[in-house]
Amino acid sequence: MTLRQTLTGYFLDAVAASGAAATLPGRLPHGVPAERTIVLGCGKAAAEMARVARAELAGEVSGCVVTRHGHGVTEIVPGIAVIEAGHPVPDAAALHAAQTIMTLAAQAGPADRVIFLISGGGSALLCAPAKGLSFTEKQAMTDHLVRSGAPIEHINLVRRHLSRIKGGRLAALAGARGAELHTYVISDVVGDDPALVASGPSIAAPFEPEAAIGLLEHYGWPVSATTIAAIRANQPEPAQAHPVTTLATNSTALAAVRRRAEADGWNVVNLGGDLRGEASITGSEHAAIARGLRGEPGRHLLISGGELTVKDARADGCGGPNLEYLAGVLTGLAPDDQIAVLAGDSDGIDGTEDNAGGFAMAGGAMPDALATALAMHRTYALFAALGGLVVTGPTRTNVNDIRMIAVGVGASD
Repeated sequence: MTLRQTLTGYFLDAVAASGAAATLPGRLPHGVPAERTIVLGCGKAAAEMARVARAELAGEVSGCVVTRHGHGVTEIVPGIAVIEAGHPVPDAAALHAAQTIMTLAAQAGPADRVIFLISGGGSALLCAPAKGLSFTEKQAMTDHLVRSGAPIEHINLVRRHLSRIKGGRLAALAGARGAELHTYVISDVVGDDPALVASGPSIAAPFEPEAAIGLLEHYGWPVSATTIAAIRANQPEPAQAHPVTTLATNSTALAAVRRRAEADGWNVVNLGGDLRGEASITGSEHAAIARGLRGEPGRHLLISGGELTVKDARADGCGGPNLEYLAGVLTGLAPDDQIAVLAGDSDGIDGTEDNAGGFAMAGGAMPDALATALAMHRTYALFAALGGLVVTGPTRTNVNDIRMIAVGVGASD
């Protein structure tokens, strides 16, 4: 088995350990409600979560979940509609999904049980603009924030103040007549606060309109008086307190890598699952750490996770934060370093292209090509030409990035 195959296998193990099939069975509430179970969900893991949940639930079950285009499941989920919509910028399908889910939530009665299945990506997929805000304006704001390199917690704080469904508003609607509520979360946010995943449609968060307005201004959006008024008027109704269960996080994925790698004889060094910052800079920093281990005996595997960003991405660029990280690592290595790196997004999509991430060995790319690719944010074209893309297709989970740097290896490993 080649080193690329080994690291790709670790990546896929981590993805599987973080998915609904591994984490949801046995966690749903016991018994059957007096009337119905209504399943509502959003995110890149939503379709798989709904499939697993439906197999576990007894009695009358209905509902709707929304996931990204291409991230659905192949079979029909009995009673639960699966809608596919646009991400990271919402589209008309996201509007339709939000309206459908809000309608179902409003129908919940005191003898019903509502199960919320929440995962990363749901902020874009569940789109219900606040009163006074147009859909096209919200689309443009989202696109601007994503391209600005703003951290996801800033983007999602703004999103929930622009929404009629986020920040606990969906739970307030579903619980208005006393339905029993439960939330299950697969987390893609640093720190794993469930209220921040998908901007917390079922979990109340502080109402901070001035903070949202300030962030829009900070990232260069021309905030109109109409938008300011819409944000300030969007005070949510109190959401009913209810059990919230976090099923999987980035730590779940990194623990799976560690178990497999240590069993294979690697010395594993965990650089943290809560990393933030610009992807290429973090990559160069990790390259320095890896080079410091070259003289140590044995084989070393540096693992890390978190949410890195691409700053000031060009409209004509292609290549997400994992390929930018990969390029950043390579810029910090010498051609003869016995070091390899694999970085991928657990959802199977790095940025907006068709790859999860990429793999490369030290010396695998010329310095000038790396510098140009980073400057133009065109790392996808570079690693595609080098044969370094890692393509998994949609994984139907989402616990952020999984990165590995292997030290003390040769090209033939």
